[in-house]
Amino acid sequence: MILIPSPPCATTVNLNGSTIQSNSKHVPRMKTPSRSLTCALIIAASCAASGTTVIPPSFDELVSRAETIVQGTVTEVRSEWAGEGAQRHIVSYVTLRVEDTFKGNPGKQITLRMLGGTVGAETMEVADAPRFKAGDRDVLFVENNGTQFVPLVGIMHGRYRVQKDQAGRDVIMTNSGSPVGSVDEVGKESAGEGQPITLQQFKQAIQTRAARSVQ
Repeated sequence: MILIPSPPCATTVNLNGSTIQSNSKHVPRMKTPSRSLTCALIIAASCAASGTTVIPPSFDELVSRAETIVQGTVTEVRSEWAGEGAQRHIVSYVTLRVEDTFKGNPGKQITLRMLGGTVGAETMEVADAPRFKAGDRDVLFVENNGTQFVPLVGIMHGRYRVQKDQAGRDVIMTNSGSPVGSVDEVGKESAGEGQPITLQQFKQAIQTRAARSVQ
């Protein structure tokens, strides 16, 4: 997990190795989160200690590990304080209108519970966690929603953006905005080069891998 450097007039609180950054004129007391979130942050702690990033999963790993795979549009992002005293922290609820489902049974919408967010003047950020806003179009590979601090396979690697290219086609980009040229490139250093595949091609690849996993 990459550590976020502290900007001027900000306080960074390290929660068991995961960097939580508070940006405000009046910095609150931010202590260790709930036990379930603390356990989930053990991976982040080991990554921070070694100075490495999260290992990108392969496409097969994304599909097999995900409990739910959906394509949809973000309709709401809501953040609030959770816990009391030493357990006090910010969580965000990201709701998507489900437009297509490839695995699982999420219904017409799905809401992800994520550690971090902004409430009033207070912001808590987890390094490398995807940032969502209303109107975002995404394909998400979801796992352990409600218990994992970022409920996506491989954290940011479990989120793929759907964007329009110059020809008006829906194409696939990584969380950081790099083009996905082929599903075979997912998790490899060659990812992010060349022309992006279309949303339809990506969906077909997911459906093929998902069908193979249940055989």
